[in-house]
Amino acid sequence: MTGRTLVLLSSGLDSTVLAAHEAQSSAVLPVYVRVGLAWEPAEWDMLGRLLAAPVFEGKIESPRRVEFSMRDVYPPTHWGMLGVPPAYDTPDDDVFLPGRNLVLLTVAGVVAVATGATRIVMGPLAGSPFPDATPEFFAAMACALSIGLDRPLEIATPLVTWNKADVIRRGLELGVPFDLTWSCMSAGSTGSTSSGYAVHCGLCSKCRERRDGFAAAGITDPTAYANPSPRNSKL
Repeated sequence: MTGRTLVLLSSGLDSTVLAAHEAQSSAVLPVYVRVGLAWEPAEWDMLGRLLAAPVFEGKIESPRRVEFSMRDVYPPTHWGMLGVPPAYDTPDDDVFLPGRNLVLLTVAGVVAVATGATRIVMGPLAGSPFPDATPEFFAAMACALSIGLDRPLEIATPLVTWNKADVIRRGLELGVPFDLTWSCMSAGSTGSTSSGYAVHCGLCSKCRERRDGFAAAGITDPTAYANPSPRNSKL
């Protein structure tokens, strides 16, 4: 097993599978960065339940939660602050959060230096259209962090050639509890299940990507949704 790897872990499906994947070959320090987005309480709540699952219990370190507010950057009316995301079939460009990966990696770099990690991992997938998810961006960030923090730091994106179905199949191999992952841009609906925990809205584009990924992988989707797919409602 290699040295410590810092994984940016949100409890999302992609980052969860990434953390389980990385834990097969290195010591994993998960880092959760809270910036003020509406869905973060649901993410953090789910993360606690997730890391108690057998695939993670005793196998990765306790998560570091770091506060880095963007409330003075994004206006209070921003959909990400309100938890009212664009429509189900909206293009990815409509849900771009400017500065998102820049903030995550900056925070991760400082935490890495403080904890002795030299490798930072995050989980963009194939086909991501965002300007802060390109090889050029990650290479530039690794260079800037290494210079600014006076420590060689690597930024790795192991899932960058995978699609959502690939991620789900890998997660199944590793025993990832998909029902304890969170991939929703709403603030979370409650009361739809006996557990009382927040459930996916079923109406945002992240819920659509999640549903489509399980369908493409040929695996039953165990996710609790507060609403049926808008596509199905049109049939």
